[in-house]
Amino acid sequence: MPTPPETNSLPKTVVTAPSGLKAVDKETTAGVLFGFGAYGLWGLLPLYFFALMPAGAVEIVANRVVWSLFFCIVLITVTRSWRALAGAFRDRSVFGSLALAAALIAVNWLTYTYGVTTGQAVEAALGYFINPLVSVLLGVFVLKEKLRPLQWAAVGIGFVAVAVLTVSYGKLPWIALTLAFSFGLYGFVKKRVGPKVDAVTSLSVETIVLAPIAAATMVFLSVSGSATLTSQGPGHFWLLVASGVITAVPLLFFGASARRLPMTTIGLLQYVAPLLQFIVALVVFQEAMTTSRWIGFGVVWLALLVLTVDMLRATRKNSLARKRARTS
Repeated sequence: MPTPPETNSLPKTVVTAPSGLKAVDKETTAGVLFGFGAYGLWGLLPLYFFALMPAGAVEIVANRVVWSLFFCIVLITVTRSWRALAGAFRDRSVFGSLALAAALIAVNWLTYTYGVTTGQAVEAALGYFINPLVSVLLGVFVLKEKLRPLQWAAVGIGFVAVAVLTVSYGKLPWIALTLAFSFGLYGFVKKRVGPKVDAVTSLSVETIVLAPIAAATMVFLSVSGSATLTSQGPGHFWLLVASGVITAVPLLFFGASARRLPMTTIGLLQYVAPLLQFIVALVVFQEAMTTSRWIGFGVVWLALLVLTVDMLRATRKNSLARKRARTS
């Protein structure tokens, strides 16, 4: 049907967004996608570890480190970062911090892999739910920060949750606490050294520090007949080799996301990983959840809700203060 003349004669108004706003929107969208990619991959790691069985936690982590080293060499070569890598090794403060970070992430990986491969994936997920509360405690005891009332409330609720879960498990949930504190300290160390070194160089230094121990472990397991790398068929072999890429890619995604998003958004995205881990543990691994454990997890989630509300309120106040400062 032809368009009536009156419609054709109307002037067309085209509204275009400023180019700066479009650029910001694209950066934010990319940051969110990278963030979901990183935390989504971390959340699905239990499925990967399950596919690697009968390999144990020590063998899986040793392979992760060794094959990550090869991937890092490729990254350093492609990004032409050999000079930056050499600089990181020459700077004692940077190298010392990254060596400490390497030790912390090794403890984290071993504990997490042990939890998943021994039927304790639910408790492993709990560790990453508790992690934000640990970060708040580190701010108090290490950075001497003063907590806001809602932050104190969240920490108090978190202690109640640990008490409830201790009663539920019949022991201290050491897997969850080890994961929370090791990753919290790892994040703290990385944040301190972050301005001095890029993500690829940081990952490479950590991997190089751990590689000799990991390689020696692989040799020991092979000599003792405990290794599964070459004894379970080509599929198992290539799955273990792929651990290098599977380890490095989410770390790179996370780095790309952190550069594009405010810490508030990153703080909200971090709940994606333990939520996915929790769902996998219940639905796929069918781990048991007693009533008391549901109560314990519920208390943890309440603490996280309080912490999130406080974070959003603080961000809003800071944003309003900056706007007033610009207009005054």
